[in-house]
Amino acid sequence: MAKSAPSFRPTLPWLLARPVRFVGFGFGSGLAPVAPGTAGTVPGVVLAALLLWLGVSPFWLGMLCVPLFFIGIWICNETERDLGVHDYGGIVWDEIVAMMLVLAFTPDGWLWWLAAFLLFRFFDAVKPPPIRWFDRRVSGGFGVMLDDIIAAVFSIIIIVLLDCITG
Repeated sequence: MAKSAPSFRPTLPWLLARPVRFVGFGFGSGLAPVAPGTAGTVPGVVLAALLLWLGVSPFWLGMLCVPLFFIGIWICNETERDLGVHDYGGIVWDEIVAMMLVLAFTPDGWLWWLAAFLLFRFFDAVKPPPIRWFDRRVSGGFGVMLDDIIAAVFSIIIIVLLDCITG
């Protein structure tokens, strides 16, 4: 499905008029004029770090991503409907959930987290097969969420392999 632009420019007041939009746009991070997907990934890093700092285990961080994925289908559906555009770049709830999932499988340390961030952004932006296939063929909020979760799985596989190699 081809991506297009909405007939208007989303703004903070537009997001705040309906809280689901504010969440769908990553608490406003999706309004970034350049690389909104990258900007939208940052709240995922912050939320994961905060939850881990508060004592949530990596296992439970990963488990939290399951309901956030399903809630995200509704969030992305609603935000898409309000925009009139499928998978608009400013809708970044999918990046937030996917990044949190990746970090649930990432070893401690800022270099590991940087590697996780860069790997996820690479797979999400480049969309190698099969990610691209799902991105083009699955629509609605489920499609928005699905391709990012697949990019997260690719990232997790590489992080786990790197961790095994470096011991």
